[in-house]
Amino acid sequence: MRSRYAIPCLLAVDVIGVTGDDAAVQSLSFGEWKLARALTLQGPTHHVQNIDFDSAELWVISVDSDNRKGYLRAFSLSSGRMIRSVEVQDEQRFHPGGIAAEGESLWLPAAEYRANSTSVIQKRNKRTLALEASFGVSDHIGCIAVTPLHLIGGNWDSRQFYVWNRAGKLLRKVESTTQNAYQDIKFEGGFLVASGVLPDRTGAIDWIELPSFRLVRRVKVGNTDRHVPYTREGMAIRGAQLLLLPEDSPSRLFLFARPSRAGIR
Repeated sequence: MRSRYAIPCLLAVDVIGVTGDDAAVQSLSFGEWKLARALTLQGPTHHVQNIDFDSAELWVISVDSDNRKGYLRAFSLSSGRMIRSVEVQDEQRFHPGGIAAEGESLWLPAAEYRANSTSVIQKRNKRTLALEASFGVSDHIGCIAVTPLHLIGGNWDSRQFYVWNRAGKLLRKVESTTQNAYQDIKFEGGFLVASGVLPDRTGAIDWIELPSFRLVRRVKVGNTDRHVPYTREGMAIRGAQLLLLPEDSPSRLFLFARPSRAGIR
């Protein structure tokens, strides 16, 4: 199944090698995924949470816990320059998560900064970042994915998955059995692709079958040269592109590509 959000390969966007401070990671690979580029983001990111992207822009969710504020920011994928920014907190819910692009919109949760709390799921305009719709959830939701029919959310460390319709009606609640504390999830190629940290503190990306939520594939990852697991926070995947944003300010975006559309095996 081909994602309707697939974009041209990022190798066409100035990704000839890795230079300067990023030279130490130029030979990095995870299975068929090869590092194509490392891009330093030019703007505040505080504590990074989640990401998504299209052919031109990267959307970054982050939290400034000292000032109790959450942010949604757009960056240029070609230069790393920040394009626009908006606060997304909702009263005491200043810990944003998500994020998932769908058409001209972005879905993301804003939660209290503690487990077993409350969230509001927001739908925002992809270009203006303005709020379009929202609904409440009686749990801390830290990540979200969008399928053609449903929204899927993971709570604190994704111990449980929630499945809603677009109006926010809860359809299912499913226990996770993978032992991976997912920080970011996406729907790609018919699977839920989820990245997080395992109990031994190593990082991994999992492919989960729907609607069974059965683990079908796992790719383990290492740490950056700042000793941070590559899957510590933001992950987005679309077609032959895999983007990881594990580090807080100054944040580096790691852009991976694969030479062919290898299937799940």
